[in-house]
Amino acid sequence: MDSNYSQEYGHSKRISVSSQGLKRKPSSTLRGVEQLDTPLTTEESPANSNRLRAPTRTGDESWTEESVWKVCLAARICNSLMVQTYFNPDEHWQALEVAHRTVFGYGHLTWEWQLGLRSYVHPLIFAVLYRILAVLRLDNSWFMTRTPRLFQSVFAGVGDVYLYKLSYRLFGERVAQWALFCQLLNWFNFFCMPRTFSNCMETVLTTIALYYWWPSSATRSRVGFLTSRQLGILSAGLSCVMRPTSLIIWLYVGIAHLLETITKRQYIFEEVLPIGALCLGLMTVVDRIMYGEWTFVIVNFLKFNFLSAGGSFYGTHPWHWYFSQGLPFMAFTFLPLSLAGIWWSQQWKLCGLIAWVLGIYSTLGHKEFRFILPILPLVMMFAGYAIAILEQKWTRENDSSTHAYGSRAPGFWARMTSGVNRLKGNSIETRNGEKKVWAVFMLLLLTNLPAALYTSLVHQRGSEAVMKYLASEAQAGRAERVLFLMPCHATPYYSSLHKDIPMRFLDCSPSDKPGYVDEADQFKAHPLSFLYSMFSSLNLEVLPSHIVLFDSMEKHISAFFQAEGYVLDNRIFHSHFPVDRELQGYVLVFKRTPKTPSDHTREPSSSLFP
Repeated sequence: MDSNYSQEYGHSKRISVSSQGLKRKPSSTLRGVEQLDTPLTTEESPANSNRLRAPTRTGDESWTEESVWKVCLAARICNSLMVQTYFNPDEHWQALEVAHRTVFGYGHLTWEWQLGLRSYVHPLIFAVLYRILAVLRLDNSWFMTRTPRLFQSVFAGVGDVYLYKLSYRLFGERVAQWALFCQLLNWFNFFCMPRTFSNCMETVLTTIALYYWWPSSATRSRVGFLTSRQLGILSAGLSCVMRPTSLIIWLYVGIAHLLETITKRQYIFEEVLPIGALCLGLMTVVDRIMYGEWTFVIVNFLKFNFLSAGGSFYGTHPWHWYFSQGLPFMAFTFLPLSLAGIWWSQQWKLCGLIAWVLGIYSTLGHKEFRFILPILPLVMMFAGYAIAILEQKWTRENDSSTHAYGSRAPGFWARMTSGVNRLKGNSIETRNGEKKVWAVFMLLLLTNLPAALYTSLVHQRGSEAVMKYLASEAQAGRAERVLFLMPCHATPYYSSLHKDIPMRFLDCSPSDKPGYVDEADQFKAHPLSFLYSMFSSLNLEVLPSHIVLFDSMEKHISAFFQAEGYVLDNRIFHSHFPVDRELQGYVLVFKRTPKTPSDHTREPSSSLFP
């Protein structure tokens, strides 16, 4: 870095991981080094080669890019196979259900699609997968429920790789290794990233875009026929197609880059506007074809969520929720390390991006964990920086003894993967310091791994397990009509059942009618009277063959089951803890036993199952 840079921007004193391969850039504010057509020096960025290296005097401790890809993809594929629980309805109802309807001709579209609030671009990704399964005649229950998450896990692995590369570019090899460890171990990433949310795809695209766009000094290097910055802007545009609220992130990044670049006219008129128009045009054309009319999803989405109270229909939270509960819950035991990493690295602009996203989302009434998922990789990167700093402080600075790897002992991950005795030839201070690093490693492992496994394998598993059971019943011809007496969208639907039989759930669509109470709330308030009102005009022959509900409601409608000949057919564990303010421990499936012809006395009606 030249002296003019230092004189113009100055340098403050900061903690850095020095000569052992973790040297960071002198400043996160970069003067317009737009003329760079070659990769940055090793102090600032890895060379564009298959070998990801950082400056080190301990021998070859770097990981090849191929090995990083293999680790990330293998980890996420295994991760996806262990996710067997329900988290949020949008995973199924806003992606897979829409894709299933597109390919197989049946499936339910929620009210958001009636209002044009969702783009078809994201569901069509999974529609392609479903079409392939159908052509290969693999569209059975196992493949229909497993392959979407396996498919998504590949994208999640790509995001992990790019977080490693972003961390390497900013801080060097050692931080990148620890950042990847934090990213893969974090319980919320494990629980959420293999799921088919648009937020997960947004997170992957955001990480890719930050890698190509954020370090301004790297934006003129070329990737194929595009510059790094152009590729970053393209990835950012696609993330906005997936989730229009991603504009919040790119407004900050775009303005920050505009203030730094010396090619402002080119940046705005030759890159941002054309690439943004390309992404918007793609989204508009796809939605025109799928909706059958011109539908501007971004406009509808922003109007509904930001310019009206529509986004608050499903509940509101206090303004501080993301700061006091959301991010602390997601980051968990990584949070103290992340805060330390932010302070030690002094990457204030990147920290500002995290604060900006949290602040803007805090102004909205309705809040969810997954809304801030795109900034979680950055939080993990800062946690990795803090661990690398601590490792250097505790072990490497104190170790002047000779080791088989060179003048100093290799780092934690080099010893882990090499099988070298980590204690032999090291000083007492270094051995004690290494025990501290292991203590941090084990603390993170023992706090995050159990949480990841419990939430992915146990908590709220009944919602998905019951659909597997119903799918087997439907394939055997034993399930003819199914009614879900649960909070709306509490289970997957046709995308998991994959059988075109009549099904019904309690509607909870929003309405601006005065005094409106949706069906789910009506049933919860007066379950028995609601049921008799629903069935009052039905012939007993068209009553549902199966009724699904949570065990907390069984006692309230047991009289109906006895009167109409329903018996408990299956009891499936769901949760140890309250969900939606009450304990829903088990999912119950009641099956109707045959009645005698003399019992069929009511007039037929088809109003229950559309």
